[in-house]
Amino acid sequence: MSNTINIGIIGSGGIATAHARAYKEIPNVKIVAVADVIPGKANLFIEQLELKDAKGFDDHLELLNMDIDGVSVCTPNVAHHNTSIDALYAGKHVLVEKPMAVTLEQAIEMVDASRKTSKMLSVGFQPRYDPNMQAVKEIVQSGQLGNVYYVEIGGGRRRGMPGGTFINKQLAGAGAMADIGCYSLDLALNALGYPKPLTVSAYTSNYFGTNSAYHSESEKFEVEDFGVAMIRLEGGIVLNFKISWAMHMDSLGPTLFLGTNAGLKLTPAGSGPWSGVWDGGIGSMSLFHDIKGHHVESTIPVKDHQLNIFNEKVRDFVGSIKDGTSAPIPGDQIVINQAIIDGILRSSEQGREVSVELPQLV
Repeated sequence: MSNTINIGIIGSGGIATAHARAYKEIPNVKIVAVADVIPGKANLFIEQLELKDAKGFDDHLELLNMDIDGVSVCTPNVAHHNTSIDALYAGKHVLVEKPMAVTLEQAIEMVDASRKTSKMLSVGFQPRYDPNMQAVKEIVQSGQLGNVYYVEIGGGRRRGMPGGTFINKQLAGAGAMADIGCYSLDLALNALGYPKPLTVSAYTSNYFGTNSAYHSESEKFEVEDFGVAMIRLEGGIVLNFKISWAMHMDSLGPTLFLGTNAGLKLTPAGSGPWSGVWDGGIGSMSLFHDIKGHHVESTIPVKDHQLNIFNEKVRDFVGSIKDGTSAPIPGDQIVINQAIIDGILRSSEQGREVSVELPQLV
């Protein structure tokens, strides 16, 4: 491999723009190709972002025939699966945007392809690079809390419903659960060491998205804008998960980790219609514990930083390609996240608790 890392981008929408700008800031990285199924769109993207060394394609398979080390998959959710698998079997490392896939079966096939080809499959969960999120994991993993037995997570936007492909069931797979819920799930699961889910009991609704008073595309709205679930995890841990795109409330409350020795409370940063989602940051952290028989609340400093966490995930992906190391946010871990979302949707549809079955490869 030469010193230059050649990158391809599949999809040329808004998220692809963020990927391209991040790659452009990394030394010895060259974007050599962009593909989009809409004729001419890839070339327009190349022109607008001044990617002088890049070629445009209407078919991602043509892009994959080039000498490329890694690709960013920035398509609508429905295409994450086939484009990632095609890229892996073409010998390219893959950074796929969240959510990993539309269905659990697709996510499992993506992990299987990564293992068979020995090519990296990394998923774009940039909140992992927030130093406050990293502090949460360090606290939980350090044992300060003792045995964690209950976790309550989830954020709620007061008014934060997207449109377009995000609200089409076939294209997106799920609504708020997949769009922002995957971040909240990753916060908890990553801190806990990604225990496997056993059962899920869930409820979802879309009272706001299907109401023309709240959404301009209400007649096309097919996914959930609110959901809540009780998830049993390995190790005797219960996870209470809740998320919303819209609600008549300022917040769905803090995130809580209850342990046998101490508890950790996180409040969301910001206020207003778009606040309360964990990819939006942490406002405060408190540790509840006992000292000499007295109940004590200790404030944990929240780090004020200028780090661009989105750029960091792209930079880390490139670094792993250069160093030949494993995926920064491995697909075989995030497939567990996908399994929970799948269980939530099944449980809500059936109106009962469901079991979560994962194959041996996970």
